[in-house]
Amino acid sequence: GTHKLIQKDVRFKRLGLVIIDEEHRFGVRQKERFRALRSEVDVLALTATPIPRTLNMAVSGIRDLSIIATPPQRRLAVKTFVREWQDGLLREACLREIHRGGQVYFLHNEVRNIEQIARELGEIVPEARIRIAHGQMPERELEQIMLDFYHQRFNILLCTTIIESGIDVPNANTIVINRADRLGLAQLYQLRGRVGRSHHQAYAYLIAPPVKRLSRDARKRLEAIESIEDLGAGFTLATYDLEIRGAGEFLGEEQSGQIQEVGLSLYTQLLERAVEAIRSGRQPETEVPFEADSEVKLGVPALIPEDTVADVHQRLVLYKRIASAESTDELDELQVEFIDRFGLLPEATKALFTAAALKLQARPLGIREITLEGERCILGLSTPPRLDPAGLIALIQGDPGRFRLLGEDRLSFPLDAEAPPAERCQAVASMLERLAALRL
Repeated sequence: GTHKLIQKDVRFKRLGLVIIDEEHRFGVRQKERFRALRSEVDVLALTATPIPRTLNMAVSGIRDLSIIATPPQRRLAVKTFVREWQDGLLREACLREIHRGGQVYFLHNEVRNIEQIARELGEIVPEARIRIAHGQMPERELEQIMLDFYHQRFNILLCTTIIESGIDVPNANTIVINRADRLGLAQLYQLRGRVGRSHHQAYAYLIAPPVKRLSRDARKRLEAIESIEDLGAGFTLATYDLEIRGAGEFLGEEQSGQIQEVGLSLYTQLLERAVEAIRSGRQPETEVPFEADSEVKLGVPALIPEDTVADVHQRLVLYKRIASAESTDELDELQVEFIDRFGLLPEATKALFTAAALKLQARPLGIREITLEGERCILGLSTPPRLDPAGLIALIQGDPGRFRLLGEDRLSFPLDAEAPPAERCQAVASMLERLAALRL
């Protein structure tokens, strides 16, 4: 059925599965209705171009996502051009299609002056037989025009976005979209998909004003649709749409959520934690703060020197990747990649990787700080501790000359002040391995 199925006066007796085709054609309120159903039923949504909010929910793990990227056999990608209105260009595009026995969609999305465009088009291509179709026409008349077009009784259909979905005319393989800058990215992708539905090469002409007169977002949309012609590229285009328009709220009707108060990175972390909790059957703990990462002070420079990686953006990306590494294997791979791209590691960069490795060791033990000060190393323990208190006391009492407890939450042990930094760090790593046996 149509949207009628989600009206409030429709009640289902034993609804188990909802399949939504062309999901991007449903508005936010309809999505809210589906969300109300979702606690009781399974929902499968199909779309060539997921809207930004749907896509964001998929990549954030709230929804499962599957991609069908294999095109039908012998299907060719549609060649796409963004151009200004030129009579000669339009004549050439239409005649080339007509002369090879094909048909043309000419899309103009304003009913008030569609008759005027029909007259102009008749003057540009007098050889063509042109008919008009739009949603304000009587239903029977519109149906007859579409049937005549399907049976090739005329060769140019001047229409509105009424053809956006559900139209399959294999013989129509050129589409001209007037004022393409006024349409959304998903709409443009859907409209382009009306041609090229057989084994013939298809063409799409997006007619827009000069670049200087376009808004920034309109320019981005047209650049995106022109640059991505590959078959099955709807998902890639949808990610561009997500970048251009933003994700909007996950729940509720607002299309633009406010997250500058917490920042995107923290917002994503909060979301991931909530999704993980729900998937494991737990209630999300919104009041529990995030763990602060372990801080490592080696007493030597730990950085990527400018003379090793000159570009500041590349250095920031590398710092982020090193800090985000989840395992020592991942750190080792990063180290190999670094050497491959930039040569042998300088001492300061070796220290950076060592600090990152010590953080990975310290994090599960609840050690919030590692400080190397001359002849001693001080470990700051978390509260509450993650190490067995009885075992820790036994360790200190077993060798009181070596281990000391400073206050309630700092453990100190000696290091060789004359040893190279690498050896001192290795001694700290060995101590962390020893403490791992006391982990609660």
